[in-house]
Amino acid sequence: MIGVTSGMAQNPQTPPALFDRTLLYARQRRARARGEVTFLLDRVAEDMSDRLAAVMREFHAPADLWTPGEGFAGLRTRLPSIERIELDAAGAEKLPFAPESLDLVVSALALQFVNDLPGVLAQVRRALKPDGLLLAAMVGGDSLTELRQAFAAAEAECEGGVSPRVAPFADLRDIGALLQRAGFALPVTDVDRVVVRYPNAFALMQDLRRMGAANVLVERRRTPTRRATLLRMAEIYAQRFADADGRIRATFDIIWLSGWAPHASQQQPLKPGSAKASLAEAVKKAGKE
Repeated sequence: MIGVTSGMAQNPQTPPALFDRTLLYARQRRARARGEVTFLLDRVAEDMSDRLAAVMREFHAPADLWTPGEGFAGLRTRLPSIERIELDAAGAEKLPFAPESLDLVVSALALQFVNDLPGVLAQVRRALKPDGLLLAAMVGGDSLTELRQAFAAAEAECEGGVSPRVAPFADLRDIGALLQRAGFALPVTDVDRVVVRYPNAFALMQDLRRMGAANVLVERRRTPTRRATLLRMAEIYAQRFADADGRIRATFDIIWLSGWAPHASQQQPLKPGSAKASLAEAVKKAGKE
């Protein structure tokens, strides 16, 4: 989760490569080997189970898209036929699904690392049968804003410039617009804000590494950060974002998104001008009462 795009001109026909997904694959594997930190993934998995329980239907052709680790192990009891699509060593974003072959696609804490999110959503939409569901959670919004600000201030002060540190995250409106653009019906988005406290900034950075979520930006800095810059970053973080007991706060915004492949049975919006009652008349009537 650590880096930022430079705004360099890109070929409009080619999605900009923000993330080194080959490196992401390697870091996720290393995190699993060393012992993952899974508190965010566990929270999302529990919430995912609750949200699916509220959907009154059975799913017979589900797939899990790129969820890291064993995040959705608990879902296999309810969805024993779920097909798990893991990130491969090349970080490919082309999905192996035939058109209209799935009735459910779930994903947890993976889509924030996609270079062509509109393209991936369009592929998921094509893979869903009519009235099939996409339900996913991704990091977005103001996630790690404290770390971003502390690093920027420290580098500006110690090195006279700012390097890519914390990835650009999509906000709620962006995701809703992308769902509509991909052709999903009844799109819904919401945010679960999680604030985690740490003894210091270095403990936070250690957790990010053990999530497999350290800096994978293509334009990341390739040389080690100076010790003085790191120490100053931690100092600024503590000055700006510590509670009275000295522990620092770290924000994680989990954006939930859902959408359905269109189907005739779904509720449709009314056509403009088709209302049988006038809002203005209703307001006047309420005023008289």
